Amino acid sequence: MKILVTGGAGFIGSAVVRHLINNTEHKVVNLDKLTYAGNLESLAEVSNNKRYVFEHVDICHRAELERVFKQHQPDAVMHLAAESHVDRSIDGPAEFIQTNIVGTYNLLEAARAYWNELEEQRKQTFRFHHISTDEVYGDLPHPSDADDAVNHLFLETTPYAPSSPYSASKASSDHLVRAWLRTYGFPTLITNCSNNYGPYHFPEKLIPLVILNALEGKPLPIYGKGDQIRDWLYVEDHARALCKVLMEGEVGETYNIGGHNELQNIEVVETICEILDELVPVGGGHASVNTPTNSYKDLITYVTDRPGHDRRYAIDASKIAKELGWKPEETFESGIRKTVQWYLDNQKWCQRVQDGSYQRERLGTV
Repeated sequence: MKILVTGGAGFIGSAVVRHLINNTEHKVVNLDKLTYAGNLESLAEVSNNKRYVFEHVDICHRAELERVFKQHQPDAVMHLAAESHVDRSIDGPAEFIQTNIVGTYNLLEAARAYWNELEEQRKQTFRFHHISTDEVYGDLPHPSDADDAVNHLFLETTPYAPSSPYSASKASSDHLVRAWLRTYGFPTLITNCSNNYGPYHFPEKLIPLVILNALEGKPLPIYGKGDQIRDWLYVEDHARALCKVLMEGEVGETYNIGGHNELQNIEVVETICEILDELVPVGGGHASVNTPTNSYKDLITYVTDRPGHDRRYAIDASKIAKELGWKPEETFESGIRKTVQWYLDNQKWCQRVQDGSYQRERLGTV
């Protein structure tokens, strides 16, 4: 197959592209606008592969999308291009509306026009896979508020109740994709995932931010009490799941993808600190470590919570396990250790992707 991956230079998208090139025989057309969070260095290991092509295109540009479909003739679309950081959506929701809603509309229409012109056999096998988030569901009862909180999980049928401009824009795009299926018969699938982590993650997100701040002896900011609960999914596990859904999932279905790793944010940060204490102990002669403390945990600083912060996410991933046979390979313990080690080994990448537009300052304070 030839697969068009939008947002393929981003965090999850690049993991998908690397997986497709390294572990399958499929061809990949990577379409990316290359915003601050998109970086072709994340694809250096596959960039010279004859099955890989890059197109520098914004999904909001309809004519360019039509050219890409006509030129490359893909057999499927994996749509990951999106603005994705909640704090940025609080500061500037317009970009999220434009990319996540208008951009998805443009992509759906360009793909549908292309699909309509395909010969019948190719038309029957074509797939449009829209990759979304569990944040569209809102939040779940927290153990501090409900004795039976553990029994509450996001299902594929959970009603949407987005809390932030980001999650509202992703919910909107999900609704568009389902409408194109029902109205036009356009063959779509949707996946909603939990929080991803792993290599090549832009350092505005919690885990890379904490790792890099710790190494520089900077404060490790924790929103509120740090008791917000997230389900953590290693990005390479997610990439494998997405490809499995594209190849084996049923048109019209939604699949929730989770890592079976519910942890409070403070637990995640403390785990990172413990691994760093082991691998690059404070005072151990590592030039990059400037903190005068005995442990990285001493850098933890509690700050005012994010406006409208969801308290708990947790995914029931039993459907994809039962129907498609997918389960995560990484535990949080194994995945977070790999992630910390990757950032220790790739300091130059971290420096280069922070091009001056973002210096790990706090965003989204209203």
